[in-house]
Amino acid sequence: MKRIGFLSFGHHQAVRGSLARTARDALLQTVELAVAAEELGIDGAYVRVHHFARQFASPFPLLAAMAARTNRIELGTGVIDMRYENPLYMAEEAAITDLISNGRLQLGISRGSPETALRGYENFGYGPAEGQTDADVAREHTSIFRAAIIGAGIATPNPQMSAGTARLPIQPQAPGLSERIWWGSGTRATAKWVGEQGMNLMSSTLLTEDTGVPFGDLQAEQIAIYREAWAAAGHAGTPRVSVSRSILPLVTEEDRAYFGRPGSRESEDQVGYLDGGLARFGKSYVGEPDQIVAELATDASVQAADTVLVTIPNQLGVAYNARLLESIVTHVAPGLGWR
Repeated sequence: MKRIGFLSFGHHQAVRGSLARTARDALLQTVELAVAAEELGIDGAYVRVHHFARQFASPFPLLAAMAARTNRIELGTGVIDMRYENPLYMAEEAAITDLISNGRLQLGISRGSPETALRGYENFGYGPAEGQTDADVAREHTSIFRAAIIGAGIATPNPQMSAGTARLPIQPQAPGLSERIWWGSGTRATAKWVGEQGMNLMSSTLLTEDTGVPFGDLQAEQIAIYREAWAAAGHAGTPRVSVSRSILPLVTEEDRAYFGRPGSRESEDQVGYLDGGLARFGKSYVGEPDQIVAELATDASVQAADTVLVTIPNQLGVAYNARLLESIVTHVAPGLGWR
């Protein structure tokens, strides 16, 4: 059995064919899709976070709205760029959202990916100090955030308002949230670090390294290294691993009109330059359900992960994406033993 979730980037733009023409459209439709996905038996509703772009940005109001309308489905991010975040304010927002959801928050965080803005995090007031990199900033913010959500003392108490002398933690606290933090990893070295840190592993359709092997095999190497590092560090429990895939079964004529044309989606891995080095992008799985089942069965990282996040074309609206998720649950998941 695997958990299946959807991952939305929240694209919105007033262009021909888009049903998410404004930010409000994208936000409200994502809440409605979470409701529909829960009814279909989908396990998770995740949102991607970008800044200075017509996509989702600050995720916690959206996640709280999704939580208020649902009861069972996991709610998460994939991922929040920690270079932009005030870690203590984020700890408060995350705890509040998790309490509203009754412990369903699965929070994916990371150093983030290239953004529309050049060093956009500096406009938020953050940047590397002398001798630091932006990745160091992300990890430093993460360390503060993780300490805050487990109740570490942060602030000195005011003696005029408190009889105690112990340092004050952020409030509220959300029990168990610290065990539901994921790190988005793009390399094998980072995957090892994540295992050592005791976070869950989240890997997407982009790896910021390339060794010449297929995307799924390289990602599977990441996962194996991560699990070995987790075990060697002596962490308790079983870590979770998610991978993201574009899965588009052609079941209806509408599906074929959108995605059935040759070349409409990448059918092979793509290799290019990103951040000054080679990067490998995963292919899309598009075709008849039996074909997709056969292809996914040979994807080593999909087989190794416990959670698969399906990236959705959110601009096609709630009704289409609900049917897409239903097609995956009905026509693809059973053939792979996921349901």
